[in-house]
Amino acid sequence: MAPLSQLHFDFDRYVNPMVPAPPWDIVPYPISYLLGHRKYPARKKYGNILLNLRTLFGVFVSLILVQVISHQIPRVAASGPRIVASFGAAAVLEFCAFESPFAQPRNLLASQLIASVIGVSLSKLFQLRSNDDWIRWLGGALACAITTSVMDLTKTIHPPAGATALIAVIDDSAQSLGWDFIPLVLLGCGIMLLVALVTNNIFTRFPMYWWTQEELTAPSEKSISDPSLDDEEKAAKAQLAEIVITSGGQVILPKHIHLSPEEKLLLETISSKI
Repeated sequence: MAPLSQLHFDFDRYVNPMVPAPPWDIVPYPISYLLGHRKYPARKKYGNILLNLRTLFGVFVSLILVQVISHQIPRVAASGPRIVASFGAAAVLEFCAFESPFAQPRNLLASQLIASVIGVSLSKLFQLRSNDDWIRWLGGALACAITTSVMDLTKTIHPPAGATALIAVIDDSAQSLGWDFIPLVLLGCGIMLLVALVTNNIFTRFPMYWWTQEELTAPSEKSISDPSLDDEEKAAKAQLAEIVITSGGQVILPKHIHLSPEEKLLLETISSKI
């Protein structure tokens, strides 16, 4: 067994084999386009003024919609927060820094779910002991710390989620919702993501990926070298790991290599001159 200082946990190693690849081949292209899929790389570049106006519009519309729709929930309208304060920071990521790994759907949704569950759970637990301020301070700090640790291990880092966990413990209106705070957070995330899919795919592309940049259907190196396979199977799997360049300069990549459309176009341009 490795010493504690060398222990390493790779979450994706265990989960990715169970995650299906996006079914872009059966989804109509107009829909897959809004979901971030591109058949061809973007050729036209836009100025930052136009993109900045789009960001302004996206942030404003998403936050307004979250508040208006949340207000239709009777319990939220009566005493709960119309919007979780951490969504302000989330909006900056989703509409301005949307190419960041922190802004991708996996990070947005999974982190906020983790944060709200941990936050509400610790809030309920610490209320059993006392409702003093120092208990809330302790619980809030612990909720944020545990959330950050879990996000790091699961590769779902999304900084605003740390604030969500903290708010769930120290904010009176959030605490009054109890377990209802969790679906309220997920509702807000869903609304923001839907707005981001529409606005960010005007002129640019979002998301960069839904689960991971890695190829989800790629054969593992272990399967290629598996002694239980016969020679023909090994040859077929080894062929999948080769890069093929056709006479016309087209590049056929193995499934375990993931390139963006822009990178693949650049590679084909270079190969056509070789």
